[in-house]
Amino acid sequence: MEKPWSGRFSEETDEFVEEFTESISFDRELALEDIEQDIAHVKTLQKAGVLTEEEAQRIIEALEGIRKDIEGGRFEWRRSLEDVHMNIEAELIKRLGDLGGKLHTGRSRNDQITTDERLYLKREIGSLIHLLKELRKSLVRLAQNTVDVVLPAYTHLQRAQPIRLAHYFLSFREAFLKDTERFLDCYRRVDELTLGSGAVAGVDFPLDRHHTAELLGFNKLVRNSVYATADRDFIAEFLFACALTGMHLSRLSEDLIIWASEEFGYVDLPDKLCTGSSIMPQKKNPDLLELIRGKTGRLYGNLISILTTLKGLPTAYNRDLQEDKEPLFDSVRTLKGSLIGMRKILEGLKVREQRMVSNAGNFVLITDVANYLVQKGVPFRKAHHVTGSIVGYLIEKGKRLEEITLQELKSFSELFEEDVFELFKPEVVADRRKTYGGTSKEEVFRMLEVAKREEGLSQM
Repeated sequence: MEKPWSGRFSEETDEFVEEFTESISFDRELALEDIEQDIAHVKTLQKAGVLTEEEAQRIIEALEGIRKDIEGGRFEWRRSLEDVHMNIEAELIKRLGDLGGKLHTGRSRNDQITTDERLYLKREIGSLIHLLKELRKSLVRLAQNTVDVVLPAYTHLQRAQPIRLAHYFLSFREAFLKDTERFLDCYRRVDELTLGSGAVAGVDFPLDRHHTAELLGFNKLVRNSVYATADRDFIAEFLFACALTGMHLSRLSEDLIIWASEEFGYVDLPDKLCTGSSIMPQKKNPDLLELIRGKTGRLYGNLISILTTLKGLPTAYNRDLQEDKEPLFDSVRTLKGSLIGMRKILEGLKVREQRMVSNAGNFVLITDVANYLVQKGVPFRKAHHVTGSIVGYLIEKGKRLEEITLQELKSFSELFEEDVFELFKPEVVADRRKTYGGTSKEEVFRMLEVAKREEGLSQM
């Protein structure tokens, strides 16, 4: 088949240029979306009187046949035809002759590709939202079973204050819920039809774009033809949402990797999701979690790639925009795999309660000892100094907080009484955090019920 622009040129395209500029090796991922919009475009052309009913029906039947061949793996993709659009159109012309050449009436590859990408993203955003929901459910189930487990929370990777493990798992459920909301918000801006914008200036046929949008399930139309063909904001926004979700997955991975180490020993990872060493028989390596953490860098790189491509481009369409697809497809595949992998890890995770609880005492409780003095009228800064001195004293003596006597405490402040020893229990200290969103058992149960209701797990 001749190039669609061959009438203008006196030389055939150089083979190197064909190889360098082709996108069929990756944009055929959009083949089914391309067929879907082809059929909608044919129906709009018929409504506009550009095609007869018989012509439209013959083209649609041929397109359906091409779709079956693509789905069945029988379609022959040709690099010389550059992209998914020209491959499908060439096959249509092969089957229908000149009638197939009418498909591209009132359309440019500039508005065609963004329509394909938006159709693709609407589907994939739906898939990612589903995977995020399944991951959140796994976190809620873990929280349900760990309300009574107390461990130290960490700041600066140093033991800070005791919290309930359920509170920790629900914190990531909150993060992934915000990720879901970002994808939903992104979906609203993806859900706008660009087809009918032409190459840049609109179309000089009476095409009913609202009709096309209805056929393709778009909620709105992109209102400006220049913006429609130049815009890739919706892809950049999507890639940002992917990168941020990846960041949350990476931080959770990092925690679990550390917790699974012998030094911490807080959790045991499923054997079937870990690997061993080729030389050290004792090793159980958290490769899946490490790869989830590592692949976050790919998600970041894909976002930076599209932002860099878009920077400084003259308005409107430029061939640079071909570079939007590989980062897009890669981020979708990468994030899907990471979400599935993390869900599998959480579903098989075993918690070592005693190790967690044993580390939740000692100086992790000292903030509440300071607050004990505050409740007796001591200014917080002074109470902080007094309890800091107690910590220094105990370190010097090689003793834990739980081993200090009332006499020793009174040497720092006469306000200490027997009731202070109640604060040497991690679960008691955790339960003092009764503020909304805190880690008290009562508040964690309330948040758990909210999470179960929101995730459709009320009967759990």
